[in-house]
Amino acid sequence: MSDESLPRRWGRFLPSKARVVQRAVSAAFPSRSERHQAEAGRASAAEALRSSEDIEAFGGVDEEKAEAKRRPGKKSKAPSSRDVEHSGFVGAQADLEPSIGPDGELYEHEVTVEGEPTPIEEKLETGEELTPDPTAAAFFDVDNTLIQGASILLLARGLARHKFFTTRDVATMIWQQAKFRVSGRESMSDVASGREKALSFVKGRAVREVEELSTAIFDESIADRFWPGTKALAQMHIDAGQQVWLVTATPVELANVIAERLGLTGALGTVAEREDGVYTGRMVGDILHGSGKAHAVKELARTKGLDLSKCYAYSDSSNDLPMLSLVAHPVAVNPDTALRDAARENGWQIKDYRTMRRAAKIGLQGTAVAAAAGGAVAVWKRRS
Repeated sequence: MSDESLPRRWGRFLPSKARVVQRAVSAAFPSRSERHQAEAGRASAAEALRSSEDIEAFGGVDEEKAEAKRRPGKKSKAPSSRDVEHSGFVGAQADLEPSIGPDGELYEHEVTVEGEPTPIEEKLETGEELTPDPTAAAFFDVDNTLIQGASILLLARGLARHKFFTTRDVATMIWQQAKFRVSGRESMSDVASGREKALSFVKGRAVREVEELSTAIFDESIADRFWPGTKALAQMHIDAGQQVWLVTATPVELANVIAERLGLTGALGTVAEREDGVYTGRMVGDILHGSGKAHAVKELARTKGLDLSKCYAYSDSSNDLPMLSLVAHPVAVNPDTALRDAARENGWQIKDYRTMRRAAKIGLQGTAVAAAAGGAVAVWKRRS
């Protein structure tokens, strides 16, 4: 099957109501071309393969160091006895973080601040035992599937804290993220401007600098945001001797840190071109999003000898239907409305670890975007 047929293939997994919404959103928010998505997928797979070859060339991963990195040195408070329903969290002080759902509703998500979640066990409802198989793999989306929140925003805020760029720039990213949250898709103009701005930030900067900052930002802002249930699913595949890959639109530098800390096989992420250890200011392919993820998974499977009929994929977003429909075992995790509908119609498993409180019903998408933008401006004024 050709790469160009991917959108037609995954479109059938959307129920009729969701298809109508998808067409309306497509008209309002046109997406990037399939050619750019394919380029992004190939670039991401090539970078992942290069990284794994570098590790093998230096004798593989030092397991003691890897384990130490998976357990950051900072002390955590003892967890309390309060259970957070459905999420798998036990204890840990929590904040409520608002986010705008793709259905136009404002939700509050429980976010851990300190403390380690109690280990939990997960299992899939396949009726089968996972067995060691070098041709089987699991592919995990990151944002709101594995971690709570948008990793690119967490990275941007962290880079601003480290004076890599300004909080005004972060406010712009928050505005664009709010529009994406409401529509379920990025607009072509937002993607282009965001891509150009991000590339201008890193042009001429050392790759090592961004890698080191990504590690620091992970410890500061991401390490306590994992959904324990999803983390347990990933560990289940690891324990079965299967490959586990992250597939995300976030920069591959941060994606690699997340994968390394969890002891996963590797990560497929957005790749910025570099020469002699310095960023050129150009993108290799494009942002890894939508069908780009499916292209990346297909290319990785081809080069790694993976059998997609034995593979699993996990995501929260209907934007990842191309990737989910590519494997034999798709699982909707904390799904948005369109993905939940598609999963139910197609008999896919659904895992929901959220404790969600509907804070307000937002009837108009413009109202939601305006509210998020106002918050972004307030953040900028407070921090400037």
